[in-house]
Amino acid sequence: MSRIQATFDKLKLDNRRALIPFFTAGDPNPMFTVPLMHAMVEAGADVIELGVPFSDPMADGPVIQRASERALKQGMSLRGVLQMVSEFRRANDRTPIVLMGYGNPIEAMGWEVFARRCQEVGVDGVLTVDFPPEESHDAFLHLQSHGIDPIFLLAPTTEDARVEQVARLARGYVYYVSLKGVTGAGNLDLSAIEQKIPQLRRHIKLPIGVGFGIRDAATAQAVARLCDGVVVGSRIVQEIEDSDEQNLIANVSRLVSELRVAIDQA
Repeated sequence: MSRIQATFDKLKLDNRRALIPFFTAGDPNPMFTVPLMHAMVEAGADVIELGVPFSDPMADGPVIQRASERALKQGMSLRGVLQMVSEFRRANDRTPIVLMGYGNPIEAMGWEVFARRCQEVGVDGVLTVDFPPEESHDAFLHLQSHGIDPIFLLAPTTEDARVEQVARLARGYVYYVSLKGVTGAGNLDLSAIEQKIPQLRRHIKLPIGVGFGIRDAATAQAVARLCDGVVVGSRIVQEIEDSDEQNLIANVSRLVSELRVAIDQA
């Protein structure tokens, strides 16, 4: 059983929802990434989505774009991200880690090499934003052969045929993009999510996490009532950007703790 499945199974038994924070590896400085990962777990994170910085993050709003730029200026790379996961695993062999990013860095490394390295360092899932299921066959096979869960996005505009295709291919959980727009957008429509999730559950048996546009504890709590996991990215990355190095970890820990409490009250 994968770490992701084990985590969601345990949460289901406890009647709880997953808190899935996202931040960009290497931002604001590579020395903070692994300590931030540990701090998030201590504050209540169930799964960590670790962003692989990329020069053209098309699905991301300005907050995460700036995070990628800062990380790339620090020399961050896909190989560096994998090394950080390896370092994290020295002290934590329990918390699932999902790499979230774009196809170009993986294509440059090669999917077989990438998947094998993910298995070696302890990555549990991979979400490639710009790889739709129709183009993911070879990538899917490489990830599956090394025990890595391929995770796919669904959107408000996704048609049933695509949902069915994702339901066949996805492992771990499915990430539902809660709005039409980029990360950090502010036009979240809870009623639309409430209508969409039951439609998706007709096809999808995996847990469904909801992200994009969740900017505070109250919204996280409301979304948690509708799904299996809440993904919070831009709000956390904004906290990183706004913090001094001296208080960065404490500020992020406080924010994740607030989200944890709110989600557990859902």
